[in-house]
Amino acid sequence: MKIIQTLQSDFKTNTVVTIGTFDGVHIGHKKIIERLVSSAKKNNLKSAILTFFPHPRMVLQKDPSIKLLNTLDEKAAILESLGLDYLVVKKFTKAFSRLSAEAFVSNILVDTLHAKKVIIGYDHHFGRNRTANINDLRDFGKKHDFQVEEITAQDINDVSVSSTKIRTALENGDIQTANSYLGYHYMLNGTVVHGKGLGKQIGFPTANLYIAEKYKLIPRHGVYVIKAHIENETFYGMMNIGTNPTVNETDTQSVEINFFNLQASLYYKKLTVCMLHRIRDEQKFNSVADLKIQLQKDKNAALQYLQTHANN
Repeated sequence: MKIIQTLQSDFKTNTVVTIGTFDGVHIGHKKIIERLVSSAKKNNLKSAILTFFPHPRMVLQKDPSIKLLNTLDEKAAILESLGLDYLVVKKFTKAFSRLSAEAFVSNILVDTLHAKKVIIGYDHHFGRNRTANINDLRDFGKKHDFQVEEITAQDINDVSVSSTKIRTALENGDIQTANSYLGYHYMLNGTVVHGKGLGKQIGFPTANLYIAEKYKLIPRHGVYVIKAHIENETFYGMMNIGTNPTVNETDTQSVEINFFNLQASLYYKKLTVCMLHRIRDEQKFNSVADLKIQLQKDKNAALQYLQTHANN
């Protein structure tokens, strides 16, 4: 898969295009992407998704509270695994939002992406003030010689329902439900940075994960069973998301991982952590000794889970 972030006029490939944010790339999205890829192959074309970044709400509403299920890199990796040929990332700006529907179709879909078919939702709106709809797109298709294929209300509803359920599940710490709708394990990507070293002092050294993308949705505070692929090996562990209330006097959120049977230094390495199961809420203990006792219980619970879920 090729990622295109600068829309250049020398792009010569004829495409089948769909448009959307595709946040989470969950099971509802996959039906649409499979349809896109299949149509492209059948017609000897290339499949392309046109997406926008930053998220339009970040730009138009200046909404700092919006949280996304995928970072751009995560989205790209998942889409590549589904056989997509091109991920086209258009920088979303206020100026772009003012582009007329006709200019959007002519300049981007036709002149830049050479679309021969556009697969789009029945309720899709586009152009300045989102005034154009699928019927307008069909008219543009006749003018510019491309087909328009409609995604049904049922399929659009599946996407919407799945996204809502995934977000709600993650906010509630229900990783099992989130993963079932995603079709894969919810992931956190970040760089291992130095912490205070308190975990090491009590026999549970942790890798502190710094996640640069502040828009990434972090699940509910608590302790989770996780796995990570490090240098072609899979390692398991437990992860705490929260503020470490027993030893921390601030409300700063941290993501800390205690890997089982891993001694190597991970400082400054980039990790992809997959979330498998939730053990408990984060809680404040009366002493560090009590915390240490609970961490051993958490480790035992995690190992028991892994024994009974060998395929994770």
